[in-house]
Amino acid sequence: AGEQLHITLIQPDIVWENIAANLQQFEKMIAAITGPKHIVALPEMFSTGFSMAPERLAEPMDGRSVTWMADMAVKHSCILTGSLIIEEDGKYYNRMLWIQPDGRIGIYDKRHLFAYAHEDQHYTAGQTRLIAQVNGWRINLQVCYDLRFPVWARNQGDEYDVLLYVANWPEARSLAWRTLLQARAIENQCYVAGVNRVGKDGKDFNYIGDSCVFGPLGEQIWQQSNEVACHTVTLQKVDLQNVRSKLPFLNDADKFMLL
Repeated sequence: AGEQLHITLIQPDIVWENIAANLQQFEKMIAAITGPKHIVALPEMFSTGFSMAPERLAEPMDGRSVTWMADMAVKHSCILTGSLIIEEDGKYYNRMLWIQPDGRIGIYDKRHLFAYAHEDQHYTAGQTRLIAQVNGWRINLQVCYDLRFPVWARNQGDEYDVLLYVANWPEARSLAWRTLLQARAIENQCYVAGVNRVGKDGKDFNYIGDSCVFGPLGEQIWQQSNEVACHTVTLQKVDLQNVRSKLPFLNDADKFMLL
């Protein structure tokens, strides 16, 4: 099977807590993508920045930003993914959405809330992984701080082909970002894509992006720092299958259950 997967990573300078400005910015960037695209990935909390004010900024699932994502998926014949501040049943979620052009929506609520910035005091943690599918590929969706917890991402046997992290990961800890993304690729024998933001947020934290893609041997396929970027990578299923068949390390992994 020689299927390809085209993933476009958009690394923006997010306008702080300004949903309208951000949607407008992304609309232009998505429209400018040339070539084939299966998935277009936006960062964590792409419409607001990493804000702890969900009372002011949260939207329902039928709100403006989700509707916009669905419209973009249809207009550009691609899957749009990224995380948003969502309110549901009186709770707030840092919710990663997987919106297909056929209107179907996959949901992953961030499990590991960033207590260091009091995210756990404003948002409700998710409990369920989402492994989405497109063109014969399986993609495990993860959000930012999840990256520090390898058990949650572990490929038990042959569960998925790609790990996709959307983030607002500050420059101060960029070494951890790059190192852990690479480690996830090596230990899970999968492709890993991480999409981050640049610029400064409303709390004066600086971001340099470092959006990147690693292959199943940990080799760097792409990285971009310090500037707004929109880049498409094409992943090859046959390359992944070759690595896993020649080096069947996952067969020797520890068996465990997530609680």
